[in-house]
Amino acid sequence: MDINFNKIDFPPVLFISGIDTDAGKTFATGWLAFQMMKLGLEVTTQKFIQTGNKDMSEDIVAHRKIMGVPLSGADRTGITAPIILSYPASPDLAARIDNTEINTDVIAEATKALTTHYSHVLLEGAGGLMVPIKGEYLTIDYIADHELPVILVTNGRLGSINHTLLSLSALKAKGISLFAVVYNTYFDQDKVIAEDTRSYIRKWTEHHFPKAYYWEF
Repeated sequence: MDINFNKIDFPPVLFISGIDTDAGKTFATGWLAFQMMKLGLEVTTQKFIQTGNKDMSEDIVAHRKIMGVPLSGADRTGITAPIILSYPASPDLAARIDNTEINTDVIAEATKALTTHYSHVLLEGAGGLMVPIKGEYLTIDYIADHELPVILVTNGRLGSINHTLLSLSALKAKGISLFAVVYNTYFDQDKVIAEDTRSYIRKWTEHHFPKAYYWEF
């Protein structure tokens, strides 16, 4: 899909969420950062909460590889991944296993610090919108509280229409701005299902979120 990014006015901070775990949002975050870099924008990425790691966020490392840049000082000091938990689970569960408590102010402060050095920050979430952060406080609650526009990453797996529409409905119910839907073609294993899925999601997005972008890569 030929995308003219030159005509797009990117907000300073964008939250990148997926329709589920392993939806392709890490690659999408790095891919978009690379496209923005080509425009001459000063962009970096941040990981909302990293689970299943110690010391360094594997998603941040993946972003830098896709972007074709080395780890930055902010990466090495942990500003781009301020919360790292060892168990590969929801942040809520991973924090309980690590016997710690998640302070979301730390995430917001890290984002604010990054915006003093970069014009744009792409904040990659952990799983989907309804992933629990602490008790009943969900990822979507953080997004709403900080009024962050969202890019939703989807794909052509069987069931993706359902997951995508539920995610989009949740955003609308919370009054959260949808900036774009990104369709990741990497998962297009069944041609018939994939073509129908991408067509359905594109038309749904255009009808219910006419101001949002729809991109494929």
